[in-house]
Amino acid sequence: MIHISQKTLDDLEFDAVTAQVAAYAVTNLGKTQLQQLVPFESQNEAVERLNLVHEFVSSFANDNRIPNHGFDDITKELKLLDIENNFLEIEQFRKIASLSKTTNILLKFFKKFQEYYPLLFEISERLEKTNLVSNEIESVVDKYGDIRNDASETLYAIRKSIQSVRTKINTSFNSALSHYNSADYLDEIRETVMENRRVLAVKAMYRRKVKGSILGASKTGSIVYIEPETTHQHQRDLNNLEFEETEEIKRILIDLTNFIREFKPLLTHYQNYLTLIDILYAKAKYANSIGAIRPNISATQKLFLKEAYHPLLLVANRNEGLKTYPQTISMTPQSRIIVISGPNAGGKSITLKAVGLLQLMIQAGLLVPVHERSKMCFFDTILSDIGDNQSIENHLSTYSYRLKQMNRFLRKCTKNTLFLIDEFGTGSDPELGGALAETFLEVFYEREAFGIITTHYSNLKLLANEMPHIQNANMLFDEKTLLPIFKLVIGQAGSSFTFEVAQKNGIPFSLINRSKKKIERGKIRFDKTIAKLQKERSKLEKTERALKQNEVKKGLEAERLETINQKAQQKLQSYQELYDSNQRLIYLGKKVQDLGDKFQQNKRKRELLAELFKLVQIENSKKEKLSNKQKKAKLKAQNQLQKEVDQKVAKIRKEKQDAKEKAAKAPPKPKHNFKVGENVRMDDGKAVGTIDKIEKGKAVVNYGLFTTTVSLERLEFVKPKK
Repeated sequence: MIHISQKTLDDLEFDAVTAQVAAYAVTNLGKTQLQQLVPFESQNEAVERLNLVHEFVSSFANDNRIPNHGFDDITKELKLLDIENNFLEIEQFRKIASLSKTTNILLKFFKKFQEYYPLLFEISERLEKTNLVSNEIESVVDKYGDIRNDASETLYAIRKSIQSVRTKINTSFNSALSHYNSADYLDEIRETVMENRRVLAVKAMYRRKVKGSILGASKTGSIVYIEPETTHQHQRDLNNLEFEETEEIKRILIDLTNFIREFKPLLTHYQNYLTLIDILYAKAKYANSIGAIRPNISATQKLFLKEAYHPLLLVANRNEGLKTYPQTISMTPQSRIIVISGPNAGGKSITLKAVGLLQLMIQAGLLVPVHERSKMCFFDTILSDIGDNQSIENHLSTYSYRLKQMNRFLRKCTKNTLFLIDEFGTGSDPELGGALAETFLEVFYEREAFGIITTHYSNLKLLANEMPHIQNANMLFDEKTLLPIFKLVIGQAGSSFTFEVAQKNGIPFSLINRSKKKIERGKIRFDKTIAKLQKERSKLEKTERALKQNEVKKGLEAERLETINQKAQQKLQSYQELYDSNQRLIYLGKKVQDLGDKFQQNKRKRELLAELFKLVQIENSKKEKLSNKQKKAKLKAQNQLQKEVDQKVAKIRKEKQDAKEKAAKAPPKPKHNFKVGENVRMDDGKAVGTIDKIEKGKAVVNYGLFTTTVSLERLEFVKPKK
């Protein structure tokens, strides 16, 4: 069984990922469950969920898009159904009907398109398909949220009577209004509404002459509001009918509630199903936003992350318009532990966290931003020691806290464990802490655990060099500018560049020399050797890139030469055919001339015709015999060849024309009058230096650690920072 501790989830900021995923959910239940997402306890569950999310992602590029799955939470309504003699409100019934209809639409859709969505169809087939719930509710409640007149025969009769009484009320009131208005008993406003009833606005002096019930008066007392007596009698009948209507509606809702109560288990399954669809939808949308895929899942312990991104860093950098650098890492039983070293701010911790976070994501059923050829496996335990290494609650120092963590690692570390430790061995005396860290690493190694650690300790780098299944690694730095390249290189330890970085940041050289004298000469030589190797590695990387570019250029040149050769061969063949044709025509001409001369001498017409016929037969026998189908094929091939040649010629001409137009439109680059002391950089570089000397169109540029002579045409002026 897989178990990942909360500390590991916190160390790797898994909650930040779940928050980003939850933002794509469209339902409250989906958001809540995604915010509480943790890795699955079973590998089979995780793989099944990965496959479902992968299938959902494919729907975004499919013409048969999955229908809307949104719904309102009916958890409260399901609980109310457990209470006897209780009934639901109209709006609650509408939520249930909507949920039932949405579910059945999805079930019908996946059945129709099961060829496109076999896994989603499989989970939908586990549910019962029925429209009884939505049909029954819609037979009682209309689309506006009102009880239908035909919900029952009794309700229909009551509402018909109500309509009749309201007609009588209006008729009697209009009659009284007309009568008293003609008698000039009413005020100018004539009538108004009080307590939801129409009343006459009677002048106070005539209130005794109007028969009816007084319902109020104006603030000044000049107007009295009276409901006519006949209207009042009909109003009492209306009140009785409205009471009967309310009671009948209550009875109908109770019956409907009792009917729906029988479907409570099914409605629970429906809500769980739609919540699952919402979770899959949110995971798929998140995967789409970061370019995540489902990697190959290895049955054995093997991890190959090609061009892997830290998902949180990827989103943050994209929002700020910054570039994110991918990493490629491989871990197998034969190379199961990686020791990353090198200076700070080079990306060691980010690389370590990226591996851990991607592993958590895959075990929680989330697709990951890696290359499609990547391969991942599952670990029973993921142990981490990253970030702030102090425990204020337990009054532990950094080192005590780290020892406590190591004790936990020793208890739980097995061959199915992935451990991640940042700044391994720090917190104590370098010699003693490094020795203890080395022992811990040996124990993890003996237990065949997989792991990544970052460290500055030389003894751990040496141990990685000596042990067959541990690899050294470092984050590349530019050997000139000492700026990070954010690229992980496996197979070589990294220098901390302690003194180089100090000199780059302006620390006096005299102080750096004093510092060097305070430490062992062997340590300096070791670190210097590593730094030199790292610089050589960086140069090799550049050389490799240049060789690849040259290889591409050579390939293109070879293709061009091959094309020219083919054209030359075609021309040569054409010339040969033309030469043969001309030679044959010359031969025929001479033959015909000889026959003509011979005929002129002997005048034998029959002999001439026989010779001509024989000549024609000989020439026809030399021609290639082709069927009509072969002739058409040959003609078609010739036409196709001519078409391809014409297209290539047109393309080359267009490219040349575009290049000329672009060169003509490009504004001339303004020339800068360089002076000694100005800040400059090369046109193909980022490092900034200072001009020490200018002579014969060239400048001596000082980069701090070295100087170089460069043509002024290759320099760009850099404005000093304010």
